[in-house]
Amino acid sequence: MSQPRSVRPFYRPMRPRRRDEPHRAATPLELFFDLCFVVAVAQAATSLHHFLAEGQLTHAVTGYLMVFFAIWWSWMNFTWFASAYDTDDDVYRITTLVQILGALILAAGVPRAFADSDFAVITYGYVVMRLAAVVHWSRAAAGDPAHRAAARRYVIGVTVVQLGWLLRLLVPAEWGLASFVLLGLADLLVPAVAERPGMTPWHPAHITERYGLFTLIVLGEAVGAVSLAIQDGLDAGEHDLWLLAAAGAVIVFALWWLYFDRRNEAPDRLPYSLVWGYGHYLVFAAIAGVGAGLGVAVDHERHHAHVSERTTGYAVAVPIAVYLLTVWVLHVRRQQHGTVVVAFPVVALLALLAPLGPAPVYVLAALLVALVALTVLMRSRDVGPRAPAAVDRA
Repeated sequence: MSQPRSVRPFYRPMRPRRRDEPHRAATPLELFFDLCFVVAVAQAATSLHHFLAEGQLTHAVTGYLMVFFAIWWSWMNFTWFASAYDTDDDVYRITTLVQILGALILAAGVPRAFADSDFAVITYGYVVMRLAAVVHWSRAAAGDPAHRAAARRYVIGVTVVQLGWLLRLLVPAEWGLASFVLLGLADLLVPAVAERPGMTPWHPAHITERYGLFTLIVLGEAVGAVSLAIQDGLDAGEHDLWLLAAAGAVIVFALWWLYFDRRNEAPDRLPYSLVWGYGHYLVFAAIAGVGAGLGVAVDHERHHAHVSERTTGYAVAVPIAVYLLTVWVLHVRRQQHGTVVVAFPVVALLALLAPLGPAPVYVLAALLVALVALTVLMRSRDVGPRAPAAVDRA
């Protein structure tokens, strides 16, 4: 007797899902996966905040970009795989939980990586996640003959690069950054090579939703970082932080608005899908960086930061500029036109100039509010003339 559809099996062949599957939404397992990654993002942002406030700028930025790469790359690879091959059997769930365990190991190693440049724990967690991904791709190779060649390329590529990450722990410290960049590029090349010829059947609308959800999670982390910094100040009896808290909230709200102002679906062609997917590394890292920078601004206001007001301003302005330019490249230039397309890079430039004057955080908040107002105005003009025609057709 066949098994009822409502009963989840322990194991089923890993067949591809349809690219045009209707109502393809994030699963509870995917949402749980995202939420567990919040721990790693929070650790990275907190460490960035601490070292920026101490004036160790190069160390802070370099360590943050390296740590965030490991977080983002592991998340991204699971996300695209799950969009194509989520069978939701018990073996799939267990393998994914192993990946989550790797994320928690990675998160535990973040403070040591920042403090001592010791990436051993992070590497172990990263390798756990990536080798679990090899199990996923091995199942896909067995269950999907049409994309077997691509799946096998993933298996080989991911395995070889993970051996490289483990061997990196043996190289001299002075080779650490160069070896990281080399292996990071190797990791980035695996999908570009594996997906040719013939893309695996990921779902563009599902990918768009997943990226939007992770954007919300990172925005929430930025809000939480500012809230905790303000709370520490209030607990210490410093009640003059409310205006700074309001400016920080406005900045984060504006970042949310600018990303979600219009639906931006992932492209379904390989070259640009790689640009779109990889480019979000800068979106996610910049948002978390804004939260860290706002934390530094609170520390400066409380006279706890060992950096100048200008440096504090740049701790917020630089990630804002990176965010605006990346959203402009990935989203705005594809879907909008006219004044808005020009406004994004202009505001990014003005953001980088804001720290040269007084009260940079408040100036940055005002610039972002102006950009949001402009996008709303231009969208209203775009929609307005077509609204009567839509009514007539109805």
